[in-house]
Amino acid sequence: MVLVSGKELLTLAKEHKFAIPAYNCGSGQLLNATVKACEATNTPFIIAIHPDELSFLTDSFIAQCLAEAHKTKVPVAIHLDHGGSYEQVIHAIQLGFTSVMIDKSLAPYEENVAITQKVVEAAHAVGVSVEAELGTIGNTGNNVEGGVEEGVYTDPAVAKDFVLRTGCDSLAVGIGTSHGLYPKHIKPKLRIDILDELTEAVDIPLVLHGGSGNPDEEVTQAVEHGISKVNISSDIKIVFADKLREELNDGNNEKREPNVLFPAPMSETEKVVHAKNKLFKAENKAHLYFQF
Repeated sequence: MVLVSGKELLTLAKEHKFAIPAYNCGSGQLLNATVKACEATNTPFIIAIHPDELSFLTDSFIAQCLAEAHKTKVPVAIHLDHGGSYEQVIHAIQLGFTSVMIDKSLAPYEENVAITQKVVEAAHAVGVSVEAELGTIGNTGNNVEGGVEEGVYTDPAVAKDFVLRTGCDSLAVGIGTSHGLYPKHIKPKLRIDILDELTEAVDIPLVLHGGSGNPDEEVTQAVEHGISKVNISSDIKIVFADKLREELNDGNNEKREPNVLFPAPMSETEKVVHAKNKLFKAENKAHLYFQF
């Protein structure tokens, strides 16, 4: 069993200057492809499940995630992505999640502080780590994570106050990303200068949401400047869906068995996972977690 908390994963990532990949595994096929790819290169990773994904998959899917975590040989956390309420977070903890996110970034600041404090108190009591969000992530359209039309940059001074008051273990920050893939006419741009100020202001790991579609060199720069976790959702789902469409539209109307339809899309997902693990410098980092 190598099931760990998010804090355990991110603390060493921050220390050794790489980023833990968090993959939104919205189906059993995405889960299995992600696990296979990460195990192949000894990459510690996070299985991320959004409340909308959990609602679709039902609670029993977490038993599958736990089973995979128990048998894998790399450190892995199971993380609630963008928990929208205290009740959602508590439900996730009861299911066996080892990491939870409470996202009240769109609420008034004091409300965000208050509910994050409440989540931290409950989660820490049972050894579960907490990610919060300050500033907002943009939203390019069709995705489960949500967001606002235009992101709001995280204020470093406010971030310092927030972390001191809430005791959260990691912080998702707004530095110019959006959930989903960007339209072709929009060129995303990360504010590394703001990230530098944030790493000076707080001493906990920082998280990058909405990194799909940003140029690789920008993501690499973000990791070098202090990002310790990067969420990946659209990138693995787009290639899976595209390949599945090919399989369904190849003229063979008798093709119906899941074990015939899904292997090729899963293989495409694995390729993206390998590329992201390498980009985040997370490959072959599992050994760091077994030295103590």
